[in-house]
Amino acid sequence: MTKRLALEEGILSGISAGAAVQAGVRLAQRAGNHGKLVVVILPSFGERYFSLPMYADLYKECAEMKA
Repeated sequence: MTKRLALEEGILSGISAGAAVQAGVRLAQRAGNHGKLVVVILPSFGERYFSLPMYADLYKECAEMKA
């Protein structure tokens, strides 16, 4: 979910934020929650995770960008 947030929504987040969003998505998909608002707080930002494999392709793409 962390990588999906970065690629689809432009939200660079950490591992715990990805887990929180995934939990929110699963909660929203429950039958009793149809039409309800689900709010998720993202507890971390992703800048410190660039060195992890989940962001390796994004890190490489940014490093290859020309100014």
